[in-house]
Amino acid sequence: MIDKILLSIFQRSFKSITDEMSISLTKTTRSPILCEAKDFVTGLYDAEGRMLEQTENLPILSFSLGPVCKVILETYGDEIYPGDVIMHNDVFSMGNQNNDVAVFKPIFHNDRLIGWAAAKGHQADIGGAVQGGYNPNATEVWQEALRIPAVKLYEKGNLRKDVWDLIFANIRLPMVAEDIKAQIGACTLGERRLQALVGKYGIECFEDHKTELFNSTEKMMKKEIQSIPNGVYEGASRVYYDGRHPGTEFPIHVKITVEDEAITFDFSESSPQTNGFVNGTYTSTCSAITLTFLQMVNPDIPHNEGMIKPLKYIVPEGTILNASYPKATTFGNHLCPQVADAIFKALSSAIPDKVTAGWGHLLCSLFTGIHPRTGRKYVDINFLGMKGGSGALKGDNGYDHIGMIDASGGVLDQDYEMYEQQTPHRIIKHEYQKDSAGAGKWRGGLGVETEIRLGADNTTMVVFGDGDKAAPYGLFGGKGSILNKISLEYPDGKEFVPMSKDLIEGIPAGTIYYQVASGGGGFGDPKERDTEKVVMDVKNEVCSKETAKEDYGVEIAE
Repeated sequence: MIDKILLSIFQRSFKSITDEMSISLTKTTRSPILCEAKDFVTGLYDAEGRMLEQTENLPILSFSLGPVCKVILETYGDEIYPGDVIMHNDVFSMGNQNNDVAVFKPIFHNDRLIGWAAAKGHQADIGGAVQGGYNPNATEVWQEALRIPAVKLYEKGNLRKDVWDLIFANIRLPMVAEDIKAQIGACTLGERRLQALVGKYGIECFEDHKTELFNSTEKMMKKEIQSIPNGVYEGASRVYYDGRHPGTEFPIHVKITVEDEAITFDFSESSPQTNGFVNGTYTSTCSAITLTFLQMVNPDIPHNEGMIKPLKYIVPEGTILNASYPKATTFGNHLCPQVADAIFKALSSAIPDKVTAGWGHLLCSLFTGIHPRTGRKYVDINFLGMKGGSGALKGDNGYDHIGMIDASGGVLDQDYEMYEQQTPHRIIKHEYQKDSAGAGKWRGGLGVETEIRLGADNTTMVVFGDGDKAAPYGLFGGKGSILNKISLEYPDGKEFVPMSKDLIEGIPAGTIYYQVASGGGGFGDPKERDTEKVVMDVKNEVCSKETAKEDYGVEIAE
């Protein structure tokens, strides 16, 4: 018999466990990518690999663990034991990105497999040709990273030292091994908490309420889908430059079919896979679809298997969004903005009150080198500079400096002082960018302007992202934002503007790194914006007097 109160207790307990696992990782990992930016996900899954709950600090990881759990079950079959720890990052067996390394721990109750605890985080290095894992010159997976299909690090509680040593002999930074240990610790915490929960209420009670939770969540999602008028909706966006062939462009196209309680996202008409760095995986694309759709439905829907059951994904192999083996795919997570743009545009006519205008796309720099004060290698993704603004929606401005849509506020800024301790660089400027918010009845979120003085010779910078060719778009009369930009000013005064997928080596100390992360697009006719809000935006240096007059029709006296 299902007890509705107990059903709520189970749902909230699952969420509490994944949240506690997340806190554990935040407190015990060493890389700023994990302990500060929180580029990871923690989750619980049942014995069949179905999602019980997740804590997605980074929304692009929303679909990244369940499919891998099912691969592990297929790989090991009956050879799964208490005390096992399994590691995985392989993009050609349902991984989403090489650097996003997962750890899984099976959970047993009285010798019966009842579930899995898992944690996946973006590692500071994962082998391959370039420190840090992003190689814009890559055309195949081996040039990007060490491939790790499902492999046991521990079996029956015993460390497989030969496997451990083999993996970490191919990874540059000792810190990565320590971060994997932290992930194992988080999974052990999840294991203990679920065992205690099942021990308290009994295995049959757990199984019955778990099934009911899946069913009730599925009903909630179907109700949300039913609120969208039946029909076929199409939208498109574009990817610029594949890292090898300047001037190349690649269309992303979606056909969304809504039929009563079901919705299908079909990306069959998107560009074929590229011969360069810019491709995605099936898992990264499905995560992008999922996180985008979740922004348009009831935010109180639990994150379990029932949430995704009514969603159908069609992403054919051989397309830019699901590249075939052995293509390079590290950029795949960063195709999320283009996937989201296509979906928002498609559904803007069906549910105009629930879509946003365009978000600032990611354009990012990854610095690597030797820290002159410590003599140690370091890797840092410049989270400060890459976080632009979100698009506005009906009734609300966009968020300022929230980051790209695949982060949706999940990626946090690094602490300034910690940044200057962990890297040899110094922050000169980091502030909101005036006139970066797309004008509208509801304006877009603000982007940021950043300047950093590099403090080490022979710095390597990898640039990856987009948004330097097409700005975030406005909706329903709203205006777009500005372009992303990255530039270097060398000590001799020479300025260099890298391409959006680029690898620059030997950068000298004293070079000034400059970046603009665009804001979001506006929503609705700017002339309809409340005059007092425009005046306040000028006063707060959100927009200039010139923009107020040109875009909003508000002239402010000197």
